[in-house]
Amino acid sequence: MKVVILCGGLGARLREETEYRPKPMVNIGNRPILWHIMKIYSHFGYTDFILCLGYKGHLIKEYFYNYEILSSDFTIELGRRNSAEIHNSHSEAGWKVTLADTGEKALKGSRLKKIEKYIDSDIFMATYGDGLANINIDDLISFHKNHGKLATLTGVMPPSRFGTFSLNENVIEKFTEKPQTSGQYVNGGFFIFNRKIFDYLTFDDSCDLEIGVLDKLAEKGELIMYKHSKEWMCMDTIRDVEYLNNLWSSNKAFWKVWG
Repeated sequence: MKVVILCGGLGARLREETEYRPKPMVNIGNRPILWHIMKIYSHFGYTDFILCLGYKGHLIKEYFYNYEILSSDFTIELGRRNSAEIHNSHSEAGWKVTLADTGEKALKGSRLKKIEKYIDSDIFMATYGDGLANINIDDLISFHKNHGKLATLTGVMPPSRFGTFSLNENVIEKFTEKPQTSGQYVNGGFFIFNRKIFDYLTFDDSCDLEIGVLDKLAEKGELIMYKHSKEWMCMDTIRDVEYLNNLWSSNKAFWKVWG
């Protein structure tokens, strides 16, 4: 089953980073957030990826084209082409990555339509290039197959933007940084679609996914929510980048479901 990752947006709210690179290439630790998302899927055995590229997509192409070199020690003899000798392996061997140009200005629905030719199964997975979760992909797939509808959306409760605390008079008894909210579920990505979704999409760059497609599916009763009650977070601002990097460096990365 293919995993489609939407990697083409401008990331305007993260201009400090996205002026120089697409948002999926912003690092957590020494790897792009895109790599972290792919590692979640690969942990469950799904390693056939389609990346929908747009803004500065050439940087994502360069990253994967040079992945062996960037991920390994190597020796090269100058003056001889293709003489690089790789000295160590990595756990991403076997990943198949299709890098598809879907246009700088295309909205998400259009991007999906443009990769239809690469989908050869009845269902496929899709997600955003900036969201992380400790989600059980096997459970998500089973849920989708059991309800029999056209689309599954993962509902999440996003963390608060601010730290909260409990008080006893003026004494702070407990402080929690970015606690999970207790409000409504929101769209956290991690979709599963039947290929009939393509009937609702067009190649026109103005074709969106959420507005005009998911809302129509909801009206028809064809959009079902998978409740993810554990942790989820998206990288939307520079503060999010710093927070996710702090989690990674302190070995508290909730999305690191792989060994």
